[in-house]
Amino acid sequence: MLHRFTINKHLWLSAALAVTLTACAAMNGPSADKAAWPNRADVAQAQTAFTAEGLNALDARMKEAVDKGEVAGLEYALVKDGKVVAFSIFGTQTYNGPPMQEETLFRIRSMTKPVTGVAMMQLWEQGKWKPEDPVTKFLPELGKLKVATSADNLDNLAPASRAPTMNEVMTHTGGFGYGLSAGNAVDRAYQAQHPMYEKDLNALVKRIADIPLLARPGERWSYSIAVDLQGAIIEKITGQKFGDYLDENIFSPLAMKDTGFWLTEADRLRLAAVYTRNATTGAKDVLQDAHSFTHDFFKKESQAESGGGGLVSTLHDYVRFTQMLLGKGELDGKRILKPETVDYMMENHIGALKGVIGGGGFGYGGMVVVGEPTDRAPQPRGAFSWFGIDGTWFWVDPVNKLSFVGMIQRRGAGGPGSIDVRAESAQLVYKALAK
Repeated sequence: MLHRFTINKHLWLSAALAVTLTACAAMNGPSADKAAWPNRADVAQAQTAFTAEGLNALDARMKEAVDKGEVAGLEYALVKDGKVVAFSIFGTQTYNGPPMQEETLFRIRSMTKPVTGVAMMQLWEQGKWKPEDPVTKFLPELGKLKVATSADNLDNLAPASRAPTMNEVMTHTGGFGYGLSAGNAVDRAYQAQHPMYEKDLNALVKRIADIPLLARPGERWSYSIAVDLQGAIIEKITGQKFGDYLDENIFSPLAMKDTGFWLTEADRLRLAAVYTRNATTGAKDVLQDAHSFTHDFFKKESQAESGGGGLVSTLHDYVRFTQMLLGKGELDGKRILKPETVDYMMENHIGALKGVIGGGGFGYGGMVVVGEPTDRAPQPRGAFSWFGIDGTWFWVDPVNKLSFVGMIQRRGAGGPGSIDVRAESAQLVYKALAK
């Protein structure tokens, strides 16, 4: 990866400091180096928060998805109260290929969105933007947006009565399209013009400005390209390239050394392949990057750095990110956000609007549980989660102080009768909690 995070090992460290660091590492588990946490060696030997039977059932069900060939490989980590309860790796990076490992890289796609959300919240803390600000304060190119009046065509456009607010840009309520399906004329325009293929974020914004909104700002929740606009806003506010800002302010402080937008040729050896089920034959076909909605990871700076779906990461790195959220913005003494900012980020900011994928409300970067838990959706009120189109998923549960991160590389369902690893992992985790 292209990040420059290194662990400081200067010889001038005093013996007293070395002793202190060793003691702290021992308190945090088997990892000799805090930045290496978590890994498989960190799994706590004595489990009291979960039943052994419940954890075994979770592990067996996740492994079953690999054994049945529904996915080539699967990795997951469960952490509670800062202790690693499970860190499991099954299968291979490609069918009949090299085994999954702790260093395996995953295209995390829309799990990039919460990362971008954290970057935006850092700037919110600094007073750089307010939820009520019009997006045109930062992106004046969006000052003449029009709204489609028909789902079938773009023949009769109406001027937008106002610009989307920053709250709407942060919550997919600004009216923007995305192009993930061809269900309406606006999304078909996104597919035809594909802003994320533009050379940089400035060009992306200009392209989006030419595509109509599919709804009036604030009218409804609709998954959108708005988080890519957030990346452009970060560049405007900071004067930094988006990826450089993330590296300096999130990845390096959190020791997320394998997270970024760009890969080297050497990284190909540890990049898991994405598969998609062939609807005709049922076979698992490799999904080519040309059909991935984002850039070619191996052509550095060839396209815009997608705040909505452009990152590659590892299980290790994303667990560290989730633990920062559970730690109210802090991990290993590095403060990324203030505690009150994390709370605000993970609140529901869309009121009673419906339509969020998975149900519930929506915060700044992910879904927020606003109802009572059920057997099918057992996370408690206030849990915060999201997922990637290529199979990765996570949630953080502040009530039970636990987080879960799962990694597979498959776009779409596994076929009739296949295991829904995202839904079943949650159900099994909460069944395993000791009462």
